[in-house]
Amino acid sequence: MKKLTLLFVVAILIASCGEDTTNTSLKELNKQKSTLISEIDSLHKELNKVEKEIAKQDTIKNIQIVTTLPAKKGVFKHYVAIQGVVKADKNIEIRPELGGTVKAIYIKEGQSVTAGQTLIQLDDATLKNNITELNTQLSLAKTTFDRQERLWKQKIGSEIQYLQAKTQKEGLENSLATLKTQALKMKIIAPFSGVVDEVFPKNGELTNPQIAVLRLINLENVYIEADVTETYLPVIKLGTEVLINISSVNKKINATIAQTGNYINPNNRSFKARINIVNKDLSIKPNLLADLKILDFKALGIIIPSNLVRQDQNGNDYVFMIKKENNENMIVKKVITVAKEYNHEVYVSIGLTENDTLVNLGARLVKAGDIVKISAN
Repeated sequence: MKKLTLLFVVAILIASCGEDTTNTSLKELNKQKSTLISEIDSLHKELNKVEKEIAKQDTIKNIQIVTTLPAKKGVFKHYVAIQGVVKADKNIEIRPELGGTVKAIYIKEGQSVTAGQTLIQLDDATLKNNITELNTQLSLAKTTFDRQERLWKQKIGSEIQYLQAKTQKEGLENSLATLKTQALKMKIIAPFSGVVDEVFPKNGELTNPQIAVLRLINLENVYIEADVTETYLPVIKLGTEVLINISSVNKKINATIAQTGNYINPNNRSFKARINIVNKDLSIKPNLLADLKILDFKALGIIIPSNLVRQDQNGNDYVFMIKKENNENMIVKKVITVAKEYNHEVYVSIGLTENDTLVNLGARLVKAGDIVKISAN
């Protein structure tokens, strides 16, 4: 625009001469040229003065409007996300200790039982018959032993007869005790209180110690087991905070690490972590998948939204700040050090204080040194 204005002024001056220069001498032409240049320089100076005055008096300036955000100090937490599996200590498949035919099933699937309650009875008729027979033999053996003992105390009879009677009696007692123990094992008894989840055999079916007859579960206390990569071994310890989300049953639980493994699995370079949880409503079932967020970093410092952080050509992280200068809001570039980022927030370890004011909306449209207007919203 300045060049066009200048050319326009020159054109006016040339036209104002109003003389035909065809027959003018070279000396006169050079003199006219000098006069015109002098007038142009003078007009150029006057134009600059006018433009400066216009700039001072122009109240409608093209100033970018931005919003601001104060740098806040708080506790920053960073979590590592992994997946775990729900398990229960009291979740077992019960197998009989001895083989036999199912004689009676006293429970149904879904039924609550107490510790020591008889669940299934196997056929023990043979054992009972053997016990009856041994009781008869033992009764005779005891009578024989008692008589031999009285005679031996009276120094009547031989020692060998006494010892034979004693051995016979004790042998039958031991055999009877063994049969009674075996008879007890023909009863399948609940080792703890819980719920019968599934019954496998039917009445009359033959079972053996290799075949499970029922599954018994107690879900009052369950736990989550997860494989954690060895990288986090120094930071994930007993008592570490864990956020649990079991989406299948819409459960969110705050818990802590109850146990960490001492063995590194060579196949996936991980260790076991256990989180105990209380399952009051029994809605959490074994083998459910759980999303875990385990705390691996916590610090008190400046926390800002991650979208405010930009990076220059040298790879330095920076933010734009507002600085008051001559009663105007000037954009200032501030290089920072980002220590951690999580959930759209960053922890700034170096570069910011609580007194700093950051450019929020409009930060992508400004540059260092710009004068901006701060929006009230």
